[in-house]
Amino acid sequence: MDENGDARELNQYFFASAKRGRPPMPTEQRKRRVNLMLAPDVIAALKARGSMSAQVDKILREALGL
Repeated sequence: MDENGDARELNQYFFASAKRGRPPMPTEQRKRRVNLMLAPDVIAALKARGSMSAQVDKILREALGL
């Protein structure tokens, strides 16, 4: 945005210094990969709800009172 609040033209100078994506999260806030053994019926129920990782995270947060 320029000083008048208008969108600037995206020219070669903009793209020369542009960076892709968003800045990385602080290390202490990043999610970490873990291996977890679950029963087949639990896996099927989680898959039916959508993203297994997000569902497990949500369910565990609720169960742990976080």
